[in-house]
Amino acid sequence: MERHYDTRHDAVHTPPEPPAEVAYDRRWAADLHSSIRCAAVLVVLLLLIDWGAGTFSPPRGALWAGLGVLLFLVLYPPRVSAGEGWLASRGLLRKRRVRTDRLVSVRCLDGVSQRLVLRDASGTRVEINPQVLVNNPELWHRLEEDAQKSAASGTLMCGATALRRVSKRIDHETALTVFKVSGLD
Repeated sequence: MERHYDTRHDAVHTPPEPPAEVAYDRRWAADLHSSIRCAAVLVVLLLLIDWGAGTFSPPRGALWAGLGVLLFLVLYPPRVSAGEGWLASRGLLRKRRVRTDRLVSVRCLDGVSQRLVLRDASGTRVEINPQVLVNNPELWHRLEEDAQKSAASGTLMCGATALRRVSKRIDHETALTVFKVSGLD
């Protein structure tokens, strides 16, 4: 009797690992639509003002359209996604991806627009708005889990304070949401 062996598996059968889930920014599409609306409203208002003043001409219309495109480019939201061991931010022209399981530093930049700067051991850097993490608990969970792995392995040299600040902000926002939903606000 001839035996057929399945050469696709090792001698000890191990079940395949489930594919790692990827978390995405759930509000990205709404933010994209908002940036399109803002740019369109600006163009329409400028054209109406120009037409109402009697100074409209095709070159001025092109100028207003160019300003609308410029505003859209400024307001275009980066698409943030995260999986096991990585976080990516995709803009219009390029995608940046950082290894969150090999983080070296996490800094919070304050200013007009607050930013969270993540840097990994290979020097790759990603900047994201902390509000994206507040709005998307799945993204925060991925980042926090991998940052803890980085801290445990000793690669995360600085950033515990920034991560605690973001964590407190997320906890605060979550508590406010729970109070609003339950009618206790």
